[in-house]
Amino acid sequence: MAHSPQQPEPFTSKTTTAELEDLRTRLRRTRWPDAPEDCGWALGTDVDYLRELIDYWVEEFDWPAQEAALNALPRFRVPIGGLGIHFVHARAKSDTPALPVILNHGWPDSFWRYSKVVPLLTDPGAYGADPADAFDVIVPDVPGFGYSDRPAGDPLDSIAVAGLWAELMRVLGYERFGAAGGDIGSHVSRYLALNNPDRVVAVHRTDAGLPLYPGAPTDLSESEQTWVAGAVAWGQTEGAYAAMHRTKPQTVATGLNDSPAGLAAWIVEKLRSWSDCDGDVERAFTKDEMLTNITMYWLTQTIGSSMRMYRANSAIPSEQYARRVEVPSGFSLFAGDVVLPPRAWLQRTANVVRVTEPTRGGHFAPFEEPELYAQELRDFFRPYR
Repeated sequence: MAHSPQQPEPFTSKTTTAELEDLRTRLRRTRWPDAPEDCGWALGTDVDYLRELIDYWVEEFDWPAQEAALNALPRFRVPIGGLGIHFVHARAKSDTPALPVILNHGWPDSFWRYSKVVPLLTDPGAYGADPADAFDVIVPDVPGFGYSDRPAGDPLDSIAVAGLWAELMRVLGYERFGAAGGDIGSHVSRYLALNNPDRVVAVHRTDAGLPLYPGAPTDLSESEQTWVAGAVAWGQTEGAYAAMHRTKPQTVATGLNDSPAGLAAWIVEKLRSWSDCDGDVERAFTKDEMLTNITMYWLTQTIGSSMRMYRANSAIPSEQYARRVEVPSGFSLFAGDVVLPPRAWLQRTANVVRVTEPTRGGHFAPFEEPELYAQELRDFFRPYR
């Protein structure tokens, strides 16, 4: 039977032996930079740690096993807006209709961010939670990330991606759904709610993004002004990557797409800086977990296309940031995340019905603390089923 133009088709990623041999050859031939004695992570990625990670990548990391685990998830591809979109679509293990929820990732990741929480959300009863809290879970890769197509022309901004996801949910038969996300996925979730208030029953976010306020700074409360100042200070010490992504992404993409060691350095430094690991990245992620994320970037050659989304988002008109989300909104502000917003800002920008402050977890909370994150979603969305 012929497929309709928007018929999702099962997808399985398949890596060839030649691709893996090329990767290992490049890793073995890494030309290492010098580094000041005992600088550690102070100037960026610790070269000594990176050497250890690269050695593990070459000698011990089992990508076929990791790929098989990812392929155990129900993965699909479907054409939406002229692009092939990759997504996980896992239905609830429930006898009653479940609330569908679309989970939106950020950078530097993909559907990988939510790979641990899918079973916790679709089958809560198997993990000691209430079976009535089961979800149908949809986790798409943003175009230019993971296994979705890379846009051939201008990169898409978060508003455009939200439009694609509204159509994706319609293709999947969901007229009513919840949305959740963090990082870029927080913005995508916000625009889903702003532009589809008749379909999005509630929206959950793990951050409010960086403060972009189109009005006069003096209009902000004292706590908001303090937050803005803190965000500016964070940008001066931690924001060089974002400035590069916004302005000259192709320059750095050339190096990162050619050198797997360089790619690892670019991503691992952020996994460490933004997670709740107290400076030890392996408190938040195992080597296998980090390298699974990095290897996906390498094999799909999406580091450049993923960075270009920052450029697209930087061109979003300022009036978009003045819009208030009226859909019921919840925030889980994990203690180890960066630039935590005050409640005054949350209430200014959204119809806030719930704010929690989990004491563990950071920017990648769904991966760092999957059980805790899953419970946050169950608790928040329960009234909107």
